[in-house]
Amino acid sequence: MASVWHLGWRTLWRDLRAGELRLLIVAVTLAVAALTAVGFFADRLKGGLARDARQLLGGDAVVVSDNPTPPEFGQKARELGLGALTTATFPTMARATDAQGGASRLVSLKAVPSGYPLRGNLSTAASRDRAGAPTRDVPAPGQAWVEASLLEALGLDLGDPLLLGDTQLRIARVITLEPDRGAGFLSFAPRVMMNEADLPASRLILPASRVSWRFAVAGPDRKVAQFAQWAQQQATRPEVRGVRIESFESGRPEMRQTLDRAEKFLNLVALLAALLSAVAVALAARGFATSHLDDCAMLRVLGQSQRTIAGAYTLEFALVGLAASLLGVAIGFGIHYVFVFLLSGLVETTLPASSAWPAAFGLGMGLTLLFAFGLPPVLQLAQVPPLRVIRRDIGNLKPASAAVLALGVAGFAALLLGASSDLKLGGMAVGGFAGAVVLFALLSWAAVKLLRVSVNEATAPRWLVLATRQVSARPAYAVVQVSALAVGLLALVLLVLLRTDLVASWRRATPADAPNRFVINVMPEQAGDFQAALQTAGVKNYDWFPMIRGRLVAVNGRAVAPGDYTDDRAKRLVDREFNLSTTPVQPAHNLVVQGHWTPQEQGAISVEEGIATTLGLKLGDSLRFDIGGVTNESRITSLRKVDWGSMRANFFVIYPVSELKDVPVTFMSAFRAPERRGFDNELVRRFPNITNVDMTATINQVQGVLDKVVRAVEFLFGFTLAAGLVVLFASVTATREERAREFAVMRAVGASGALLRQVQRAELVGVGLLAGFLASIVAAAVGWGMARYVFDFDWTASAWVPFFGALAGAALALAAGWWGLREVLRRPVVETLRRAAE
Repeated sequence: MASVWHLGWRTLWRDLRAGELRLLIVAVTLAVAALTAVGFFADRLKGGLARDARQLLGGDAVVVSDNPTPPEFGQKARELGLGALTTATFPTMARATDAQGGASRLVSLKAVPSGYPLRGNLSTAASRDRAGAPTRDVPAPGQAWVEASLLEALGLDLGDPLLLGDTQLRIARVITLEPDRGAGFLSFAPRVMMNEADLPASRLILPASRVSWRFAVAGPDRKVAQFAQWAQQQATRPEVRGVRIESFESGRPEMRQTLDRAEKFLNLVALLAALLSAVAVALAARGFATSHLDDCAMLRVLGQSQRTIAGAYTLEFALVGLAASLLGVAIGFGIHYVFVFLLSGLVETTLPASSAWPAAFGLGMGLTLLFAFGLPPVLQLAQVPPLRVIRRDIGNLKPASAAVLALGVAGFAALLLGASSDLKLGGMAVGGFAGAVVLFALLSWAAVKLLRVSVNEATAPRWLVLATRQVSARPAYAVVQVSALAVGLLALVLLVLLRTDLVASWRRATPADAPNRFVINVMPEQAGDFQAALQTAGVKNYDWFPMIRGRLVAVNGRAVAPGDYTDDRAKRLVDREFNLSTTPVQPAHNLVVQGHWTPQEQGAISVEEGIATTLGLKLGDSLRFDIGGVTNESRITSLRKVDWGSMRANFFVIYPVSELKDVPVTFMSAFRAPERRGFDNELVRRFPNITNVDMTATINQVQGVLDKVVRAVEFLFGFTLAAGLVVLFASVTATREERAREFAVMRAVGASGALLRQVQRAELVGVGLLAGFLASIVAAAVGWGMARYVFDFDWTASAWVPFFGALAGAALALAAGWWGLREVLRRPVVETLRRAAE
């Protein structure tokens, strides 16, 4: 008797030569390649972001405080042997001298010491028209380094004097890159950098000044971790106020949000490829097992035991799975370099090498895929009775063992959830597809039953009658075929929706014409003239909101103070004034997630859900604000989800009314500035009291990342499309041999080739229409859920999606059937009859 190893190698070599493992290998390879390509890139990107985060912070860890950094922080850094320095940043007015026109502009002033920054490099230029170059210098005493936008705003050039408080500095360089710029509102104002030695003479820091002190440390990772842990504990002490430890996420939220969405998109497309491959493997394995029933029956006749046969096929599948997985890992490793190219620029320097985890994960996924979905039907070959050699009606495949299948599916689902890196995303993808399979099976079974009674054989065309008989004669095969085809189409339709509507929604969140100017402090008497000035300049669309400053003094009638909260952010919110606004119309980019927005409702307010969570607020709570000495008490009637990355005017608290009476108010506007030089200067000269914030650089950065991510998603789309086509091919050709036998009988009794082609096309078109219709409905529902709960978009699929999905399903099924089944119709009659008789 042949051993397990000998028999396994022989069957593997024979099946490879016959091409019977081709579909299995392609499905596993595609799944592993898609997952590992994303895995390798994500692993390298995370490493690069962790490294670059230090440069974006200007140190390994940064303590940010509203007052001069407590001395014990510096003492602790010295004890640990860490390098440390402190910078001070605050808003102030910069002015040109009277001889230079006397223009003024709000700036963000930073005072820095020698050695700044601890991590990363400044880049400066000798003129506004030259490219920047890295430097380790800082402004010398008596010098100021500025951004080019300030030179244009004040009509100055290098070498000219700049007035800051009581001091006059000479403009020496143009700042082109500042690694630790951050993303706070005042960070969008033009930067002016000065030496810390000039700060006392300027007399700009007064007791009431709002200064951000940044104490940065750098050194060995272990020492930095010790300092960060100690600093975090210090920041929670009651006597220490206004101190927080800054991270990459808090320092660059707009970039973090964009990169998080990018990773979710890529993970979703990779998950779809893996799910499709699982269906393809299951179908291909069942077809493989069906074609080997007679071979195994002969092996049983020749004396091979069930254990030897089962072991041989297990060995064969293990070797195939290992080889396909290794091939997929190699392809994925090569493909991830395409992602590196398409997404270049997300980090400032070369990405670090990837760890071995993505490769190990890919191997595990490939083997799990094959053993969970491919091996169960194949193991039944060991149970084929020897009697099948003379009785072909016994020993057919049965449904796989529920325990084995459940265990495999559970392991595969766990790996997919791990690959998703997001519980919501993974749960919706895996759960959505699992629920879809059950739904497709039930509906397709009902459709087969309905088809059987709806076709009148006396009046219907002959080809339709035969096609109906074909489908209804094997309902189980029809259910499997429709369900598998629908799952493949579900992923394809979902991908198309992602590529079009969801990506378009993502782009609409920060569109190309997003506002790049924020103007505040427009006085009520200037409102009409200011809006007229915008319209004269060609600005047609702009946000226009009242801005009201108010301090929260009571919740539900109970006075509140910073000491009532343990969360540092909650303390800061209660300790300062809120920006409030009024509008009877719900902002289009704000989604009400709880309660209702009622225009002109008196005594009502709408609160942003994030701040409500921070302050422990809920629907129905009563809030009292002190607005310039006037108290206003209102009830929370709605909570809103605000997309802070939309670059639109947003507020924590909005009154859904036209105005609040007897309270001081100014106005703010957000708009897209016309592309002509001098517009900002003209606006500031005409309305010298306004603050005009230019956000062009930040918007360009976010949109640049978005463009790169969309290209990467489109590239990975090709992998998933290939996996979907494999599923279509596998589902259509799963019953090829049964069709061959049936067609042989029909041809033997006189059916023409033309009639059989009509029957085949009718069956394929019907199956495709049903599968496409069901898949489109489920894809629209899953896409809506992902848009709202994973990607934070408000999106609804078009009503035409099921119609076009059904047509696409019919076309793809017909194409796959023509390619996979063309050989059945081309066989000579004698050969067909001989095969049917075997």
